[in-house]
Amino acid sequence: MRNTERYPVTGSNALWQIYKTVPFWKVVKNFIVIQLARYMPFIPVKNWLYKTFLGVKIGDQTAFALMVMLDIMFPEKISVGKNSIIGYNTTILAHEYLIDEYRLGEVIIGDRVMIGANSTLLPGITIGDGAIVSAGTLVHKSVPAGAFVGGNPMQVIHIKEEPKEDI
Repeated sequence: MRNTERYPVTGSNALWQIYKTVPFWKVVKNFIVIQLARYMPFIPVKNWLYKTFLGVKIGDQTAFALMVMLDIMFPEKISVGKNSIIGYNTTILAHEYLIDEYRLGEVIIGDRVMIGANSTLLPGITIGDGAIVSAGTLVHKSVPAGAFVGGNPMQVIHIKEEPKEDI
């Protein structure tokens, strides 16, 4: 199960009540920054936009490819470690709006992680250090360190074995 917090709503569906859960002007600002960053060809500038205006935690030498789509409502719940790659057109969500509730969860991506193009990361997941996510993967649960995962739904394809120490 993903690590999300649930917030029940009454009456109309949760998305219809969006501005009861997140301020309108925050969404407007985040939308503008994310759209600028999606087309930004300079990775350091893109990372600066994400850190400065959205509160995303990003490690050194991490690269977000063109067209990456971060969560518009809660980007501050996303953190990416050092020397990782987020592939072209990947979507990273920290929220889910459902009929009777909405859910929020941190998305934690470790160091030296490679996320393939067109992947979708759902809220409340952790991707361990050194993991590889194949292109087009729906990441619906946490990924162990050193794992190679892929598919929709995601499946573990291989887990890198740790070298054994000589005694």
